[in-house]
Amino acid sequence: MSATETSTAFWVTHPGTGKLKSEPLAHVGSSDVLVRALYSGVSRGTESLVFNGRVPESEVDRMQAPFQAGRFPGPVKYGYCNVGVVEQGPEHLLSKTVFCLYPHQDRYVVPATVVLPIPENIPAARAVLAANMETAINGVWDAEPMLGEQISIIGAGVVGTLVAYLCAQIPGVTATLIDINPERQVLAERLGLTFCTPERAPSDQDCVIHASGHPEGLRQALAQLGNEGRIIEMSWFGEGDVSIPLGGAFHSQRLSLRASQVGQLPAKLRPRWDYQRRLTLALSLLTDNRLDALISGESDFETLPQLAPKLFATGSDVLCHRLRYPT
Repeated sequence: MSATETSTAFWVTHPGTGKLKSEPLAHVGSSDVLVRALYSGVSRGTESLVFNGRVPESEVDRMQAPFQAGRFPGPVKYGYCNVGVVEQGPEHLLSKTVFCLYPHQDRYVVPATVVLPIPENIPAARAVLAANMETAINGVWDAEPMLGEQISIIGAGVVGTLVAYLCAQIPGVTATLIDINPERQVLAERLGLTFCTPERAPSDQDCVIHASGHPEGLRQALAQLGNEGRIIEMSWFGEGDVSIPLGGAFHSQRLSLRASQVGQLPAKLRPRWDYQRRLTLALSLLTDNRLDALISGESDFETLPQLAPKLFATGSDVLCHRLRYPT
């Protein structure tokens, strides 16, 4: 490879502003792969915090993506939903379509061990959901749903909807997806899920999984639990402070509140699971054509600097926005 070869990547230059930058491609070593991107997915929840400069100082190190460049608040290259074709590398990966936890960039060089071939029965365009599915898997593991439980999932974004999708497949579980936007019912119905708005939310729940990203959703979760019920908090509030009522029923009903974060595997699984096994599982769970309903839009990679302020705006109804790269 010529030392002058370059790639193009999206960088957050300042809070609320991003641009495409050209940068040299790294040398492809004997244990590396050169990947040409086909698609990348915008993970709106986390990436909106990054784009708007809302990563707290205390979380600067923990929030780093695997192949992030730069530091918060910026300039920073961030993202983790990249699907592409291996153009150079070991024979068993050559010309394979792979998933990588890489930022929005058209070509990149990474160790061959960090890319995962996408199963042939899963379209490359849908594989951008793998990172979100991985987060959903971790949330379900942390929630530990049991046969026959009544579970509510608050927040019909991509992760919340995927959590509900997984929980609904457990025999006997009644899973209800809840969102303040009544139009999310269409999404829920396409995935075969029960949906309601907060005012119709069921009570006496065994478990409530909160993924709305809003304090009101967490307060809603507390109100829905039955005695000894548990909340799994999947939202991350960035620099925001959250006020919730921990008096009254929280103590008298012995409720519990536990965080779930994809950066760590549940302790009981660590002896046999690692991140690659979890991501492999996430990819394998993307066979259902109905999951395409989670892709709310698609545009050319080169338009991302102009689109980003809208994609990451407060109150945006974007689910997963897919970026396509030149072929």
